[in-house]
Amino acid sequence: MEHEEGVSAVDNIVTQFNTYEDFLDSQITTLDLYYLEDEDLARQLVELGYRGSGEVIKREDFEARKAAIEIARLAERTQKKTLSSAGKELKDNFLKALAQREEDNRTGKVTSIIFIRDRNAHGQELSGYIDYAHRLKMEDFEVYFTGNRKLLPRPTDLSFYNWDSHVAILNSSPNYQVIAENCDGLLFKYKRDRKIINVDPKVHPGDNSTRTPIQTDLYLQVVIYDHVSRRKT
Repeated sequence: MEHEEGVSAVDNIVTQFNTYEDFLDSQITTLDLYYLEDEDLARQLVELGYRGSGEVIKREDFEARKAAIEIARLAERTQKKTLSSAGKELKDNFLKALAQREEDNRTGKVTSIIFIRDRNAHGQELSGYIDYAHRLKMEDFEVYFTGNRKLLPRPTDLSFYNWDSHVAILNSSPNYQVIAENCDGLLFKYKRDRKIINVDPKVHPGDNSTRTPIQTDLYLQVVIYDHVSRRKT
């Protein structure tokens, strides 16, 4: 019981003062400074327990509790960061597939490439490949999981093609390098383990990669390529 009260007292002090020096200063009286004429000496006497108007706390105890409280605070804040798909009632297979992959793409366990073919608000047919992990970092996916907006390829994605205007754009991302000019067609090289993902449906997608067509009522066509990196960190 006494130990718990002691810990509670230390926690109260640690949360009240930013640094150990601030705590020591709070224990020094004007009279102490008048007689000692040295702030550093006054601090040392408080630290040793010879001066001070309150409880004596060792520097290592103060700093250890400060670090522990900060770690607990960060852990609590991280825990509060729920997934964008959490708590959503998802009916379409594509949104369910995105939700199943969200956490792994956020943590880097899996890096998915999403192929989408659909029409935009102007009725133009678009297609493209999206680096899912990168898009998750760049925008809030809440609007997609709630159904307020459709996930569509953008000119900033790995690839973008407008079938009406014939605009074609390719971009490498932080995760993938686009390889376009080769006999095997469009390829993506995962930068971490340098493995190649082949998006040709007639061939195997590559080492540690899978190809999953998604039956969806929301899009004309969706295919997800999941790649698991085997490179040791």
